[in-house]
Amino acid sequence: MRKQPIGVFDSGVGGLTVLAALHERLPHESLLYLGDMARLPYGNKSPQTIIRYARQAASVLISRGIKMLVVACNTASALALDELRRAFHPLPIVGVLEPGATAACAATRTGRIVVIATEATVREGAYTRAIQSLRPGAEILAVPCPLFVALAEEGWHSGAIVEAIAKQYLEPVFSRTSTDVLVLGCTHFPVLADTLAKVAGPGIQLVDSAHTTAQAVAEMLVRMDLAAEPRAQPASVHFMSTDAPERFARVAARFLPQNLRPYEVELIDL
Repeated sequence: MRKQPIGVFDSGVGGLTVLAALHERLPHESLLYLGDMARLPYGNKSPQTIIRYARQAASVLISRGIKMLVVACNTASALALDELRRAFHPLPIVGVLEPGATAACAATRTGRIVVIATEATVREGAYTRAIQSLRPGAEILAVPCPLFVALAEEGWHSGAIVEAIAKQYLEPVFSRTSTDVLVLGCTHFPVLADTLAKVAGPGIQLVDSAHTTAQAVAEMLVRMDLAAEPRAQPASVHFMSTDAPERFARVAARFLPQNLRPYEVELIDL
């Protein structure tokens, strides 16, 4: 089992922020990434649909012999994580929401936290519950920002249009609360971090769950005696998409430190 890959899935390419953190933190671990490009975004779907999509994505990765599953999608983590753990027990499964909540609690001084996420994640209230379980009495304001997913996918990270949309979402929020932490509650959002930080203003710390998730995965591998043996070269990373490998590769270049070619992306059907 130590030689088996870690499976990672997301609704599209946003989870590549988590994949990059995993590869940096765990260079000896082989990684298998699935982006459900045919059905993104998950954030505006019903809970039943999100759970069904998550089970299908997990099933494909499990059929490839993974030793651990990472749900690199905040929406799927919020709505489907418990179902996945029941359905695929005893496979170890890590979501991004709990590590993100942990990072937010560690970062805040005031206990007043703003979470921006997809509509489904906000509607589920999972970040509020996770943060308050770690820091009772914390004040959390969760705000849906669905257009940020499309901006990230299209590579619109900065500029007047992106800044105007960010202001439309965030300025009313910061006029209502004196927070010191802004949680990027969707794995697509970190690519917009420079614009979000500019709109949020000084003194606001941005938190995303990628590196915290990588740390949680590393700790679980050691705890379960599943860590790969050190090797001379970094381990392999394999990419799969449910649609448009060319577009996946093009957009992935905005999330990864290296370019990805379309022929390096396996097209699959769920």
